[in-house]
Order: sequence, then structure tokens, then C-alpha cells
Amino acid sequence: MSKLLQIRLLRAAALASIAFLPTATAHHARKSLGFGFSHPTSDYVTEPQIAPSFAAQADPLDVAHAFLQPYTDSDYFIRKDSYTDTNTGVTHVYVRQRIHGLEVADGDINLNIRDGRVLSFGDSFFRGPPSSSSTRPSTSHATYCGGIGNVHVASLAGDAQFVLADNNARRHWYDLHCARPLAAVQEAVGADLLKHKHDTRDPRRAALYFMITAQPDSSVAQDLARSFDATLDRMSVVYGHDPTGNPDHSSATISGLPGALNPVAARQVYVQTPASGNQTELHLTWRLEVEMSDNWYEAYVSVSDPSAIVSVVDWASDSPMPRPDGNMNALEAKLALGQPEGNAKSGSYYVWRWGVDNPASGNLTVQYAPHDMIASPLGWHTVSRANNPAGSPDWKGKHSGDDKAKYLNFTTTWGNNVFAQENWEGLGNWISNKRPDGGESLRFHFEYGVMDGFEKDPKEHVNLSVTQLFYTANMVHDLYYRYGFNESAGNFQQDNYGRGGRDNDAIIANTQDGSGFNNANFFTPPDGQNGRCRMYIWNTATPYRDGALEAGILIHELTHGLSGRLTGGPANSGCLVWGESGGMSEGWGDFFATTIRSTRGSDTFPMGDWASNQPEGVRGYPYSTASLDISINPSTYETLDGPDNWTLHAVGEVWAEILWVVSQRMVRKHGYSPTLFPPQPLDDGTFPGDFYRPRVQGKPLVPKHGNTLMVQLVIL
Repeated sequence: MSKLLQIRLLRAAALASIAFLPTATAHHARKSLGFGFSHPTSDYVTEPQIAPSFAAQADPLDVAHAFLQPYTDSDYFIRKDSYTDTNTGVTHVYVRQRIHGLEVADGDINLNIRDGRVLSFGDSFFRGPPSSSSTRPSTSHATYCGGIGNVHVASLAGDAQFVLADNNARRHWYDLHCARPLAAVQEAVGADLLKHKHDTRDPRRAALYFMITAQPDSSVAQDLARSFDATLDRMSVVYGHDPTGNPDHSSATISGLPGALNPVAARQVYVQTPASGNQTELHLTWRLEVEMSDNWYEAYVSVSDPSAIVSVVDWASDSPMPRPDGNMNALEAKLALGQPEGNAKSGSYYVWRWGVDNPASGNLTVQYAPHDMIASPLGWHTVSRANNPAGSPDWKGKHSGDDKAKYLNFTTTWGNNVFAQENWEGLGNWISNKRPDGGESLRFHFEYGVMDGFEKDPKEHVNLSVTQLFYTANMVHDLYYRYGFNESAGNFQQDNYGRGGRDNDAIIANTQDGSGFNNANFFTPPDGQNGRCRMYIWNTATPYRDGALEAGILIHELTHGLSGRLTGGPANSGCLVWGESGGMSEGWGDFFATTIRSTRGSDTFPMGDWASNQPEGVRGYPYSTASLDISINPSTYETLDGPDNWTLHAVGEVWAEILWVVSQRMVRKHGYSPTLFPPQPLDDGTFPGDFYRPRVQGKPLVPKHGNTLMVQLVIL
């Protein structure tokens, strides 16, 4: 690896870990740790030479086992989140490496199989001897910070994601993420009087050292360090059990960790760390899931030296910030047959309709939904009793004498895909927060009443804000569903209706979130855990602007959920975190936000222009239907050769522009569809109109027009 590329990747890792709020009135900067090791031995193969002979009807899992037999002699298991994409017929098989009975957390082979053949695969299996280092790991938070110091933090000043006005701000970033946490950890090591008696089977020490590092309040971190032993004593651990019922000390649940919103799940896994000869070695770690107010971490902490954090993934992704200079049963059976449920209650919503980006680009109109009966067969306001969260709002008929319905119908912005509400306090509590009530008719009609230059508290239009958030998020759910992001693929639903995947993970969507200003973020945990979307007020104009009313920002954030679960599989949310992969996640968000807002004619599409009150938006350049006009957007792959351009959002801008240029070429060749939504099927299973090309027997449906075909190809 060249020195220049090493510096770029180091910067990218650093930039993946922070997003600063650009104004002095913002509540706080969201501290976000994100770093790890890029495997030099990983590979992606598009034309496999190993080609076992199978009939087209063969079980894809049999094909996978036959493929793996000559390819690796390592133990492995096929993850339960493997699935077949019903849109394409491709089966995605996720293989996890296992050594000495423990998972290699970053040892994966992902196989794409159709018609008895492996089409392509990615491989990050560990290839060395199956031994684990019991010493301090070769890479850690300390070495990561040391590398940043060697490059010099000042070199980060030109990045569009960093809103750092001067050297003092740059030093503040380094202090917050490196200097202070490392000092607190060293103080904790001194206060950890029982470390010589450390039981490697006890994950509490690892969890506490991690919290000292991750804690955004340096004074709290210092207090935890100084009272290390006393804090450790107040924490408790409960171990899991193996299949025979005996205690399993490799998995545990930790309670009482200060700063964690919920008990911490912990289990021992191997991770790969750098070794000589451009190879890797195994290191035994505790994998911790730590949910905090502003973060949701997947952390790997050394078992032998719990003060050493080997790598960290933050499942939360931020919106880019503008630079100060502006440049920047019967139902389930019916659904199983592919038949939509026709009895869903339709709501009406007074909103900026699908495709209108913000209040400056269109008028409020009445829209009727649900839009798609395949994606949301019971509508947007129904949740099954079995999957309804405790403490929910009242449902229709709750207080009647005969409240036994399997499916509960709500009159607020509470439904199977999205739970939408305000979060003025900025806390983790959300179930009892304010939501508009549409009544028996589900009529969500609320006025905006804001004029430029007129001071008005955004809280006064909170009902409209929640309604818009609920409407847009449900539309995104339904659209992505029709292109393959369904239950089996790991989408976000409270009840999956028996159609695959894991239940209980509808998106918790907060508007006017009080934890910050001028931002937006999305938390993508693995399938079966609720995604979280937080939209903020922007204090960039008078009156303040409501981020939930800018569709482009919201769609960008929601797309983090799609890309996070599709890339590594529903159960692996850690693939798109730092470096080039993190940039691709940002680019996918921009691409879909732009595609959904695009029209047939010529136009330009800035990102975040209304919320930020900057005509050019929060990106360096807008996206334009005049895709080859470099005077509008000159971004090319070569753009990343610039010394300050190998950063998370810089990579994202280039990747989005590449996708957008290809999409425009597709439109020129194949035409433009005025809607991205496929039609509802007829009773005989065929689709009316010309949305799809004529179907070839045994082959998946192919969208006919350039923009719809591009959406399908990207989601594939």
C-alpha cells in the first residue's frame, strides 16, 4: 500500500468518526468513534474459477457447500439471514468463519448464487494458522490516534465534513476523540487495582474501558476512570448457556454500565489484526453492543487487555454539515401467494407530496395512502398485537368489551413500518412522545403557517412535521420494498407477516429532535432491532427550518438503513463504516434522494439547500440532469486524488455523481418513467402497463425505463 493511500485511508477513518455542528448555538457535537483494520487479504471475485456442476433447480445452500469444500478447509457456518431475492432469483448466502468454536467476526464469504451457479463472491476469511495472540493487539484505539497524530490533525482542515473554523477547533476534535479518552484510560488502568486478577471470562472490565473511551463528556469519563473499581462492582453480568444447559462464559449480558441505555450484549469472537508480511493474525475480543443516547456501538475489545479497543463500528450515520463558507393465518397465507390485502384503511395526509423536496419547491397537497398494497398490505397504521410495543398509544376498540383483534388499528403516526413522533427533549424515551391524531378517518391535515422573516417556534407546526416524516418514511419503505428490500432482505417492519427476516424493527423516527441542531442521522442495527432516525431543527434561517420537511435529507438518512443491511447481509451492519465503503454508503444516499426528486426535464438538485439556507446545499456541487456539464458538477474519480478529498462525504459525492451520470445515460437510451413505483399486480399475477419489459419465462422482471432500471440495478 502506498504512503499516500495509507494517509488517505487514515483520514477517511478519522472522518468517519465525527460530524460537527456548524453553529455556536448547537447543543453539542455528536462524538462518534469509528475505526478498524482494512484487510490486505480480502478479495472480491466476479467470475469464479471454482464452478461445481449443479442443475438450475439445485438448492443454493448445496451449491454453497460444494463451492466452499475445495475453496477453504476452515470451519464455518451459513448465517440464518441468507435469503433469496424474489425480484432477481439470486440467493445471497452469508458464510461466517469459525475457529476453535468461536466466530471470526470479520471472516466472511458472501456468495451470490442463481440457477445452480455462483455468480460472484466476496472473501475476508482468515488464512493463517488458527492461533490467537494473547498479548496486546497490534492495532487499537491508541495506534489509530497515534497514526492521526503522525499525519497531523491540521491536514484534516480542508474536509467538507469537518466544520472546523481554526486550529483550536481541530485540536478540540483530537482532544475529544483521542487525547482525553486515552488519558482517561491510562488513569483507569492506574485505578484498576484488581487488573492483575483479571478474569478473561468477565466482560465487565472491557465494557467499562470502552465506555470511558466513548463517553462524550470528558468529566464523566474521568470520574469513571477514577472510580473504576467501585463502578465495576456496581455492574453485574449474567452468562448465557450452551445447548446442553451448562453456563457459556463466551456470551453474557452486562447490566449497570454507566452511559448505556440498555444492558450490553457481550460475546467472545476473534478479529483479524495486522501481522508481518501484509498478512493478518487472530486476536480474541469481546464483541459489545452498546446503545447510548447519540450512538449505537458495535465494539471489539481485547480479552487479554481490556483497556485496548481493537475496532469500533457506530451504527449511527450523520447528515453532512454545510461549511461556514457555503461550499460544502389467512392473511399470511394470502401474502405468501403474492396477493395483496385489499382492505387496508387509507389515510389522507396534507403534505409536500412524494417528489417535492421542501416547502420552497412546492405546495402542500392532500395525498392518499398507503401507496403500495404489496409492501404495506395492512396499511400504514396497523400493528399486530403480538409485535406492538408495550406502552403504545391506544388503538381503536381498546376500551371496548371485545378487544381481541389480532391486528391493532391506530389513528396516530404509529404503524408497522414507522413510529413517528417529536423528541423535543432529545432523550431515548419516545413511546409516549407527542403524535398527531387523524381520528377515525385517518385525516392528517395540518397547516404550516410559516413565512420567511417571521419568527415562529417550529413546535407550533409539529403535527405537520410528524405527518410529513411519517408519510415520507413510509413511502421510502414501500418503494424500496418493491425493488427487493423486503422482509427476507432485512427491511424495517414491526411484523414481517411470515414473509421472512426478523420482526420488531420498525423505524423509530423523531422530528425536531432536541439532541442537536443542523443535522440528521440514522442508526442501523442488525435485522430485528429498531432502526432510529433523528431529524433536527436547522438554525440557519429565520424562522428556524425543520429538517423533516426536506425530503432529500430524510431519504438520504433512510437509505443508510437499506445499504447497511443489504451490503453485509441483514445480520451484519458493520460493512459501511469508514473509508471507501463508508463513502459509498453516503453516495447511495445522495443518489436515491436525487433520483426520487428528479423529473423528466433538465434540472439541478442540491442536497440540503433549503434546510441549510444555502442555494448550493451541503455538497460541493449539485447533481444535474445535464450530467456531462462539468461547469455544474466536475466530480470524477480523479477528484479523489486531491489531498483533502479522500474523506467520507467526498467519496460519497463522487460515487453519487458516478451513479447519477450512468443513470442519465440509461434514461437517454431507455426513456424515463414518471413514477418509480411498479404497478400493483392484477388478479392473474401479471402487471398492467409498460413498467416492465415483456417477461421471459423463468427470468426476473426487468424495469423498462432508464431511471427505474437503474434503481433496480443499484438495489441489487
